[in-house]
Amino acid sequence: MQTFIQLVVDGLSTGSIYAALALAIVLVNQATGLINFAQGGIAVLSAYIAYQFTVWGLPLILAILASVVVSFFIGAFIERYLMRRFEKGDPDTAVVVTIGLLTLITGICAWIWSYNNLQFPSLFPLDTVTIFGAVVSVRSLGTIFVIVVIMLILQGLFLGTKLGLALRAVAINPESASFSGLKVGRLLMVGWGLAAALGAVAGAMVAPQLTLTPGMMDGALVYALAAVIIGGLSSPLGAVVAAWLIGVLENLAAVYVPFIGYDLRIAVPFILLFIVLILRPQGLFGRKVVVRV
Repeated sequence: MQTFIQLVVDGLSTGSIYAALALAIVLVNQATGLINFAQGGIAVLSAYIAYQFTVWGLPLILAILASVVVSFFIGAFIERYLMRRFEKGDPDTAVVVTIGLLTLITGICAWIWSYNNLQFPSLFPLDTVTIFGAVVSVRSLGTIFVIVVIMLILQGLFLGTKLGLALRAVAINPESASFSGLKVGRLLMVGWGLAAALGAVAGAMVAPQLTLTPGMMDGALVYALAAVIIGGLSSPLGAVVAAWLIGVLENLAAVYVPFIGYDLRIAVPFILLFIVLILRPQGLFGRKVVVRV
């Protein structure tokens, strides 16, 4: 039983890494209707910016807050001067642009900071506590707590505020939103800015656990995309629950399913993805799109 609890807790901790990135992807999707493959690169760039602030002597918490602010403007800048040129065209083209943007940002990070592993300081103590016999690091608990808080804020933003309603309206139908008096361009900038700021938080949470490198988020991005699809593109709650589900099932399958083991556990989230897409194409918490004709 103690092993089971330990695997579940470790899975929740790993799933929180995927969830941090998945929330930023959901935010961009809710604001623009796009799947942003560059989100992982933006999170890495934000983590490097926070790291650079600490090198210059800024306390860690202030360095992270400063990187959140800087990242907001980077996200808004990318939308205004790059993505806006593709948003009225074929959506597939815009998606390909985000993939190119991911490659570009990764290259810029490597050019400035190199590919060497850098130690990013943790916001939480490195102590451990025992919960029902399982050893859990305070850093993992702190990461899970931050992810839950962000999820609740995003859920409240989209469901209970005028800004969230406006962002969703722009993502669903920009032309109708414009006719309703909404400033579409400004809202898109805000959406990208908020997603980049959220990516900064994700980067600061993930970097101490993975070490800071330009490719730090490459693996996590794949899992985060799987979590977004499984949970439902429109649901921050779904993204977090799916990310935790992936982390936990991956751990349990590696230990309790002999033919999977640690080598094949990477296939677990994608088996889960196929099952969910077959049974519920809109995701566990997603809304089914109904088109009136």
